[in-house]
Amino acid sequence: MRQMQKTVVDAGVVKFALQYRQEIMDDQGLGIEVLANVEGRDAQILRFDCFDQKPHYHYGPEKKNERLYLDKTTAGNPIGWTLDQLRTRLPDMIRRAGYEDIASKLDNYQNAALVATKLNEVESVARHMANAQRRTVTHNSTAKLREIPGCEIVEAGNIRFGLEFREIPQVNDRGMAIHVYSDVAGQEIELLAFDCFQNGPHFHYGPRNKDIRIYWDKTLVPDTLQWTLDQFKAGNIPEMLERAGYPGVVAELDKELVLSQVQNVVEPRALAIRAANAR
Repeated sequence: MRQMQKTVVDAGVVKFALQYRQEIMDDQGLGIEVLANVEGRDAQILRFDCFDQKPHYHYGPEKKNERLYLDKTTAGNPIGWTLDQLRTRLPDMIRRAGYEDIASKLDNYQNAALVATKLNEVESVARHMANAQRRTVTHNSTAKLREIPGCEIVEAGNIRFGLEFREIPQVNDRGMAIHVYSDVAGQEIELLAFDCFQNGPHFHYGPRNKDIRIYWDKTLVPDTLQWTLDQFKAGNIPEMLERAGYPGVVAELDKELVLSQVQNVVEPRALAIRAANAR
C-alpha cells in the first residue's frame, strides 16, 4: 500500500510535514512531523501518528525515539489533540526530545508568532487530508451479487450475508468471500468482509468506514473460511460490528435468528460454493 505524498508547511525555525499513512494494514491516519535544521539537514524531532486505532507520538524519533500512546477516551480526536499541543507546548516537547537550541529559538516572540500563524495552515491541511485520503474499500452490493451466477444472499433480520466466490486475476488470487450488510440511514452498507483467499486472505472491519484490514496467518489458520464461520457460530458478530463502528446495528440484532441462519444456511452454502470452485 503506497503512502500519500507529504505536504510541508515552513514555519521558520521548524517545518511541519503532513502525510496520510495507509501502509499499516490494520490502521491508518494522518502523520504530522516536526522538522528542524540539524547539522545542515531537516531532522525529524517530533512525530505525531494520529491513527484510528493506536494513535501515538514520538519524542526525538531520530535520537531517543520515545514513543507514547494516546488515550482517545480522554484526549478525544487525535488530530485536534496534536494541534492543541503544537500550539501550547511545542518548545517544551522539543526540549524533551533533546533539542534545547531549537526550543530556545521558539522562545523568541517573532519566531513563536510565525509558528502560531502557520499552525492555522497546518490545521486546514490536516483536516482536509484526513477526510480526503482515508482508505476505504467497496465490494459488490447485494444487488450486484444477485446478478452474478453462483452468489447467494442470506437474510438474517437487520443484517444479511452475501456469499461470493471471488476471482482476482490482477493479484493472482481467488477464494470464497463472505460480506455482512445492513441498511444504515436508508442505504445498504457493507459492515464486515471476509476475503478467504488462497494467497492473501484477510478480513475488514467497516470496509466503508474504518477499514481495519487484518491478514490471517495461514500457518495458524489454514482454513480461513471455516475460521470465519466458527466466529459467527461462537456469537462474535456483535463484537465485530461494534469494532467496525456500527453499534446501532448491534442494538437491533436478532442473535438467535442470526445464529440459526449461519448454522442452517450460511455455513452449508458457503462450503458448497467453495467446493464447486475448487481446483
